[in-house]
Amino acid sequence: MGFNSFTFILIFLPILLFGWNVLNKYEKYRWADLFLLFMSLYFYQTFGMEFMLVLGASAMCNYLLSAVIDINKKSANIVKVIGVLFNLGLLFYFKYLGFFLDNVSALTGATITIKEIIMPIGISFFTFGQISFIVDRANGKTENYSLLRYLMYSFYFPKLIQGPIAFHKEMIDQFDDTSLRRYDADKMARGLMSFIIGLSKKVLLADNLAMAVNYGFHYTYYLDTLTVIFVMLAYAFEIYLDFSGYCDMANGVSLMLGFELPMNFNSPYKAASSKELWQRWHMTLSRFFIKYVYIPLGGSRKGKLRTMINVLIVFVLSGLWHGAGWTYVCWGLMQGLLVVWDNLGITGVKETVGSKKNRYLLREKPLIEVPRPIGNAITFIMFVISLVFFGSQNLEYAFEMFRRFTFWTYPGFLYKTAENFKISENYIFRQLFTQLGRDNMNNIVYLVTFVILLVISAIVMTRKNTAEIVKETNFDKKTIAGLTVLFIWSFISLSNVSTFIYFQF
Repeated sequence: MGFNSFTFILIFLPILLFGWNVLNKYEKYRWADLFLLFMSLYFYQTFGMEFMLVLGASAMCNYLLSAVIDINKKSANIVKVIGVLFNLGLLFYFKYLGFFLDNVSALTGATITIKEIIMPIGISFFTFGQISFIVDRANGKTENYSLLRYLMYSFYFPKLIQGPIAFHKEMIDQFDDTSLRRYDADKMARGLMSFIIGLSKKVLLADNLAMAVNYGFHYTYYLDTLTVIFVMLAYAFEIYLDFSGYCDMANGVSLMLGFELPMNFNSPYKAASSKELWQRWHMTLSRFFIKYVYIPLGGSRKGKLRTMINVLIVFVLSGLWHGAGWTYVCWGLMQGLLVVWDNLGITGVKETVGSKKNRYLLREKPLIEVPRPIGNAITFIMFVISLVFFGSQNLEYAFEMFRRFTFWTYPGFLYKTAENFKISENYIFRQLFTQLGRDNMNNIVYLVTFVILLVISAIVMTRKNTAEIVKETNFDKKTIAGLTVLFIWSFISLSNVSTFIYFQF
């Protein structure tokens, strides 16, 4: 049961909001906590009871380790090591064991077979949350919460399966604030608006773009140069709209409950450098790696070379976090090299956001400065190129995609790609051309619609982001009517629902 499902919208969410608000209205706060925990558990178990058992075992083990620190303060460092190894071991077993054994087999020639391991939904997100808690406990930066509070944090469903990676304190402090539990019509309206915008991003744009993208990556060896360009642009827009759409929906649901999740997206395609892009894209993942990997490695305090190495380590780990495959490693390494290039100070962008905070490794100021629009274009192009690794089945397919982009060909495969772009909104036009005996014109309709969706996606990502729109909106009749139409349109389109891309991480 995802956010973009009939069951969630028609049954789960109304029951959740009704029960939560009634219990809090009559100040039954403990019952409200138990109710929210129960609903979160129910939500997660719809993806598989075995997944919930893994998450439950993880949460309880971390909580018990935390309790050991209260019994013996001197054991904090040992507990921290055990806790981090336990969490990373759990993540390694479910997510990376198969990848590791495949590479061992390739290197040694030995045949190693294991029973297929099904990866729990969202394991990367909740594991990082557990690591942040146990490390902060061991370092004396947080107290040991009650079991109920800790379980609420661990299982809080809006953040559970696809982030954001919310730290324990920023959520538990809100759970403890009873003033946030009072029904707030304004919060409810803005939360609902965020949910509707996110839903429309997912089902009207991302899912439709995905049809052509999936076909393109599957038939990489048949693509021509122009089709590669279209497929990669579509993928850049799809992955952004898919992930940001989920974040909008998660933020909306949480806001309707009275709580705010940390921002995870801040218009990353407006970035004028790769460094700035990663200050805007998956922001909670970036801050986790900075706090728990980059700074402990020495950050920028141990010389220029060490700083560059630390950046590359963080990005390679980020690539592996996204998936167990060499394509993800290459993607992370490429992004890391781009950030290192930005840090060197050879090139820079005029009027970069936060420029006063930028420190370059080689110079006080960039050797070459370019206007911000040029920086935007270069950053976006480089990110799109890196997505060849991110979206390809393996390195062989990725390099074939690069080859087909580099050496110009045009056998007309773009029309075949467009032919798979059969969305319901095109039904009238398809029927019209069929009746006129012009079946070959269907491909033109698909291709034009594909281009229109790319244009709409680009517009969506260059205007104000959802958080800004929701914050500034006045709910007049025109706005309410527009949101109603958008919701109905999105709701009808749920018949072709697909899972979110980041579910696999």
